[in-house]
Amino acid sequence: MEKQLLNHRKVAVVGCGFVGAASAFSLMQSGLFSEMVLLDADRNKAEGEALDIAHGIPFARQMKIYAGGYDDIMDAAIIIVTAGANQKPEETRLDLVHKNVGIFKSIIPQIAERNYQGILLIVSNPVDILTYAALKLSGFPENRVIGSGTVLDTARLKYKLGEHLSVDSRSVHAFIVGEHGDSEIAVWSSANVSGIPLDNFCEMRGHFDHEASTRRIAEDVKNSAYEIIAKKRATYYGIAMSVKRICEAIVRDEKSILPVSNMMHGEYGIDQVVLSMPAIIGKDGIETQVPISMNEAEQEKLKASADTLKKVIGELTL
Repeated sequence: MEKQLLNHRKVAVVGCGFVGAASAFSLMQSGLFSEMVLLDADRNKAEGEALDIAHGIPFARQMKIYAGGYDDIMDAAIIIVTAGANQKPEETRLDLVHKNVGIFKSIIPQIAERNYQGILLIVSNPVDILTYAALKLSGFPENRVIGSGTVLDTARLKYKLGEHLSVDSRSVHAFIVGEHGDSEIAVWSSANVSGIPLDNFCEMRGHFDHEASTRRIAEDVKNSAYEIIAKKRATYYGIAMSVKRICEAIVRDEKSILPVSNMMHGEYGIDQVVLSMPAIIGKDGIETQVPISMNEAEQEKLKASADTLKKVIGELTL
């Protein structure tokens, strides 16, 4: 099949559940795109969401939003995949793996066989495993298959630190890396507030028990999704904003540094596993990884996180 020219003002969302619909709504408000196609196994659901979101266009910017099929999205600059089973209360993201890999086997080949040339943004959980599956099932170059990774976890960390220190969370610079899930790592050793090392800034704000505070905040971040799911059965607004942020970096070729899911090739002694590490994101997707400084304990935890994911990858048939 011949290559289709991409329309850089067009986006597609595959999967119109809570996350897909919230992401579409967030993107409609962003003004980044002039055309958006929604796909779902239930065509009525896609059509309903497209209509509902489109009715807000008079309050936003002019664009075309409609439900479609795979042939309608081959010229989209970005295809966002949110399709999959939801995480239930008491269920970890890794528990979802076999259900959602099965769903990906029915989605990704349909995109690949049409010789799609744009960027795949994987959002479904467990996102690191499913980004790996999407890479293998599509055969696309690694720069063009991105997982939303720990972009949301990192935002949660910045939010919690901003609250703790009574400071604008946008002035907080810190990353969550590794699995988007239970083995994620908060990189405290390089965390800072506008260039001031975190511990120094904490003391300036009257906080001196660094170990207890960092442990509590990291746990709160890790358990955020569980807490929200227990209270309202799903999380979707935070991830929708994360999706919009990643799309913004791609469409505007911002060269932003975001902790997305990407393939490791020997960095920190980790190979052939997809996990979240900061990378420069621009119009071609992942430009390059950014080697942030981590202390020895953090590097060990990162290797343990990679081993957790590798074990799951070993059980997959792709």
